[in-house]
Amino acid sequence: MKKYLLLTVAMLFGVLAYSQSKMACCAKPSSTKQFAMLASDKKFVMAHENPRPYHFQSSIGKAITYTLADGTTANGFEFKAKKPTKNWLFVIHEWWGLNDFVKHESEKLYTDLGDVNVLDLDLYDGKVASTREDAGKYMQAVKEDRAVAIIKGAIAHVGPQARIATIGWCFGGGWSLQTALLTGKQSVATVMYYGMPEQDVNKLKALHSDVLGNFANKDGWINPKVVAKFDADMKAAGKKLYLHQYDADHGFANPSNPIYDSAATKDAYENTLAFLKPRLK
Repeated sequence: MKKYLLLTVAMLFGVLAYSQSKMACCAKPSSTKQFAMLASDKKFVMAHENPRPYHFQSSIGKAITYTLADGTTANGFEFKAKKPTKNWLFVIHEWWGLNDFVKHESEKLYTDLGDVNVLDLDLYDGKVASTREDAGKYMQAVKEDRAVAIIKGAIAHVGPQARIATIGWCFGGGWSLQTALLTGKQSVATVMYYGMPEQDVNKLKALHSDVLGNFANKDGWINPKVVAKFDADMKAAGKKLYLHQYDADHGFANPSNPIYDSAATKDAYENTLAFLKPRLK
């Protein structure tokens, strides 16, 4: 009888362990994880040509560090408005990292928007790639918990009264939307350039800002089908998506990219300014 009881208990534990492992292996990864997993796809990596040399030195912005809730620090690049304002724009980099292109784009946004502070977040903790192989490694290495901690630290850095807009490209496009979700009621605008959309409608219901999406029809991964689903999901969540799709490829807005499309970039930037300006008054 004792042996029978022990065997029964062992079988129950075995079934429980199997069920838990099956749930773990079959659980759908988050949208940001799905995009990071693309870095293991050789076609995805090879589709990103190595960037041309791009150099920029800002005379306005400066490198900063800020403390996170766990006591560690994070890097950022900050442009402070000439007059005190509660308006902030969080900028999240491409899969290359917080490089000169991102800093240049941030300074341009800072100048063109006016009355705004701009903070470039560094989700790579100082690493910047100049080859697609390194970019893939860095993107895969991003731990979601660490990225969330960096974003929450940035929110604490700007304070509870800040009105926060977000923008990002590629890897940063997806994280721009995730940052808006983390920002909660402080979120006033979200801009995504060819980033992975959030695919959980219930999460999208928690958005407090409208979203502007600049996507590329020739993108082999964040393709028109993915964009159409995002559009439908936003409607189902009762949220507003301003959608712009271009006959261009992934990464079209970066002038250091060999497939840079100046016409699409100009139009997307004008739409971005028109979207952000009234929301950052």
